[in-house]
Amino acid sequence: MNERSFLLLSLFSALAACGFARAHAQPASSAAPPASASRGASLDEYRQHLQALAAIVDACAKARDTKTCDPTLVGPDDRVPVTEDAHSKRRLISYDWLRALLLRAQLTDQPAEKPDATAQALPNLSGVRPPKPTTSQLLKDADARLTRDQAQAGGAANAMPAHSEEREELVKVLAGREFRNLDEPSPRDTILEKIGNAINRFFYRVASFSAKSRWIGRVAVWGFVIAACVGLIWGLLQLERRWRIRLVPEQSAPAPDAASARDWQLWLEDARRAADERKWREAIHSVYWAAISRLESKRLWPADRARTPREYLALVAPGDSRRPGLASLTGSFERIWYGGRAASERDYRASEQLATSLIDGGVGAGAGNVRGVS
Repeated sequence: MNERSFLLLSLFSALAACGFARAHAQPASSAAPPASASRGASLDEYRQHLQALAAIVDACAKARDTKTCDPTLVGPDDRVPVTEDAHSKRRLISYDWLRALLLRAQLTDQPAEKPDATAQALPNLSGVRPPKPTTSQLLKDADARLTRDQAQAGGAANAMPAHSEEREELVKVLAGREFRNLDEPSPRDTILEKIGNAINRFFYRVASFSAKSRWIGRVAVWGFVIAACVGLIWGLLQLERRWRIRLVPEQSAPAPDAASARDWQLWLEDARRAADERKWREAIHSVYWAAISRLESKRLWPADRARTPREYLALVAPGDSRRPGLASLTGSFERIWYGGRAASERDYRASEQLATSLIDGGVGAGAGNVRGVS
């Protein structure tokens, strides 16, 4: 490649880069202006605002530049009372349509497309849409609309008709069979609707912010998505934990043969009575069922006497603070009651300490003492 070709190629690349930057910079200027806040205005202030807007439209139609067609000149939206009374109900008059038109008026009109002669002759049969109006024509329409609004604002408000016949007909329709099961919105539905409206307002504000800074909108949207995913994962983990420990709804009374059918205080009294008689195996047996009855009454698992001690232990979640103490108490009970090993006062005291900790809701203090019993 010679030097002349290299210079031509560099010049072509620079022109292409400038065209690419201009193409990407053009949409930023035509972006919709952010929505303005609203203000409470009297009818006189509303009429003055309409006159000022008509003057802005006339000036923009003549100059067609960014200064006279600035959307910020429109000002805030008006909340106008329905009647002459200042304390009456208000309705919002939005000027977003005018802001968008002024922003569009900053650009020159595009040449109108020539309509098809056949489409003009048979507009209803051709199915072809009429040509779009130019920005100049839209500015004239906006001036006419503001003039009509001024005329309506200057007259007295018409009294609302009673609509007695329509009301009677509506009552007859609602009395039909298909409307008998209709209920008023519940407080839950009302709260969910308010939450949905709040989310919609949040994303509307994010959209207005993103017109100025794209990263703000992206951070807000991705933050909301991440928060929703975290909440969903947390809810699934809670459901999985409840399923794992097999929680059931509260019942009126436990099963007759369940451990909780007999109060844990009675089991504990039997254990201490057997200990006074130095019947250590029976005492450990009763103190174990006292702990099981207490945990079962707290709905840690469904009441069922048919389970083995190891099955009771398997129902407790691994992260539960009561699991170590129950594991130690279960091991001591199995070795002595089912294993036939001789029991001593030391074994009973350690088992009673573990059971008391479980009954009081502790974490199983003294677990090492039972594991160390030989």
